Amino acid sequence: MRMMKTDAVFEGGGVRAIAFAGAVCCFEDHGYKWQRIAGTSAGSIVAALLAVGYTGRELKEIIEDVDYRKFMDKDRVQSVPLVGGLLGLIVHKGIHCGNCLEQWIGSLLQAKGRTRFRDISEKRQSRLKIIAADVTQKEILILPDGLARYGIDPMDFEISRAVRMSASIPFYFNPVPLSYRRGKSLIVDGGILSNFPIWLFDVKGIPRWPTIGFRLVGGKPGQKGQCRKGVLSYTLDIAETIIDRNDEMYLNDKDAVRTISIPAFGIKATRFDLSREESRKLYESGYNKAKEFIGSWDFESYIRRYRRR
Repeated sequence: MRMMKTDAVFEGGGVRAIAFAGAVCCFEDHGYKWQRIAGTSAGSIVAALLAVGYTGRELKEIIEDVDYRKFMDKDRVQSVPLVGGLLGLIVHKGIHCGNCLEQWIGSLLQAKGRTRFRDISEKRQSRLKIIAADVTQKEILILPDGLARYGIDPMDFEISRAVRMSASIPFYFNPVPLSYRRGKSLIVDGGILSNFPIWLFDVKGIPRWPTIGFRLVGGKPGQKGQCRKGVLSYTLDIAETIIDRNDEMYLNDKDAVRTISIPAFGIKATRFDLSREESRKLYESGYNKAKEFIGSWDFESYIRRYRRR
């Protein structure tokens, strides 16, 4: 089987990321090898694990076995009966900590012996890029490169902390503080600014190999939700809207032809009680859509049509 190189960009998608594992497995089954990898939110989890050496099959097992409910961790304030969620929003700006997510990713990275960006970099150039949002400075933060403007050495930064930043869904999880000499910024889910950064690895002229995008569509249920009463419920509605808003995002032709849009069957990104059957369905959806894409994808045709102008 001929080995083919490709860059990959993974959209955010919450618990539905098992669909990306299906697509990854299909690409690897067809002889593709990942070069540079990027992701936002849940896509950053997939990207980070691939960057440190996990295969698609390993990724499938990891995501299938995870109990997403453990990521709904709370501290003492957030655990107060009846009012903990509201107190969490007031005190920490989130109803869940996010510590368990960071620890889980950290343990997986440690198992491969690659925990900091220097471990997956060559000549200080990281093959992994993670998208987050600095809501204090009101600008996108591309990790690790963007850390230099804060006076932080990008190579020393922990990958697990970067993933946590990118996956810190506003209001669901506490924002992640980033302290530096001039002050402190609060970092949250990169999806609020760029949920699908398909442009990230683009170069002028003809690329050496393609950049393939992986995204989820159909995350919104067929029926509209009912108006939920209360400040906390209203806050959760906002968070879910932020996550799901990119489902119908318009892609121009040159991006659409290099993007695999995977049906999510109306499963919400925040379905932390995802069943085994739903997980299997999402995985197969990713694998099958990737197989369709590979059967019709022609890199040379893409170059002739979009990159020689």
